[in-house]
Amino acid sequence: MATPANIDSKHAAQHRPVPAREEQFLAFVGTRIRELRNRRGMTRKMLAQEARVSERHLAQLESGEGNISIVLLRRIAGALNISLAEVFTLAVEEPAEKQAIRRFLERLPANRLEDVLFHLQRDFGEEATMRRKRVALIGLRGAGKSTLGAKLALDRDIPFIELDREIEKDMGMPLAEIFSLYGQSGYRAIEKRTLEHVLGEADRAVLSVGGGVVSEKETYGYLLANCYTVWIRAQPDEHMSRVIAQGDFRAMAGSDQAMEDLRRILEAREPLYREADLVLDTSGQSVEESFSKLKAALQTQLQ
Repeated sequence: MATPANIDSKHAAQHRPVPAREEQFLAFVGTRIRELRNRRGMTRKMLAQEARVSERHLAQLESGEGNISIVLLRRIAGALNISLAEVFTLAVEEPAEKQAIRRFLERLPANRLEDVLFHLQRDFGEEATMRRKRVALIGLRGAGKSTLGAKLALDRDIPFIELDREIEKDMGMPLAEIFSLYGQSGYRAIEKRTLEHVLGEADRAVLSVGGGVVSEKETYGYLLANCYTVWIRAQPDEHMSRVIAQGDFRAMAGSDQAMEDLRRILEAREPLYREADLVLDTSGQSVEESFSKLKAALQTQLQ
């Protein structure tokens, strides 16, 4: 049973003046919460609802008068999408660009963050310099990958590698037989293995890569991470006319709707091709015109 003395002691503790240092700390935390809330464009009511905290408690906290529990403070930090440690960290003035990037990331859905991280590591990570020493040309047959790739390699005095030919050398048979024996999935596994082998040996090179590489996520991701990629594109009718001019009918064998198939494949793959670092459209242009555009673009992008 509490005695009058105990009651008086408890009452005195509740009304004991807060030391000056603690007052300063509470004021700092309140100001920090208010700044973070304003930065995110949230009203006090919105934050209170999101954090499941009464608006009165939040108002007391922001005014430096509320000594709320750590549990409630953690809810507020979660609603502001920051760690609890950041609540107690002095804000450092950031460049406007960094603030814009931070706001962009805060609005980005969680399922897109992996893509953003991949691109940042690819373009600004430790391997970025090495990646730019290898140029990989991708796209459907007939776009001009082999022709432009050979000219670019000669101009740079570095090896030109056609991945399809390397696959044939490794397997000791033409691509058509590889497809016949191993099927689509088997071929893709061989393609990945050969690509890893080629890039493991070539620090500097120009590669021409089969148009279907983009359909295999892991292989395409490996290519994007290790090479500066250029999508060589053209209009479907130009793809077709160039392939016919080469006397190569592999993709059209037994098909009465070759053009329709080509359009469908190009349409389906376009979002994947656009993940390349650079897009070069060769439609309606001579080889020399396309090559001049490619050289100029690479010179600008790879500086």
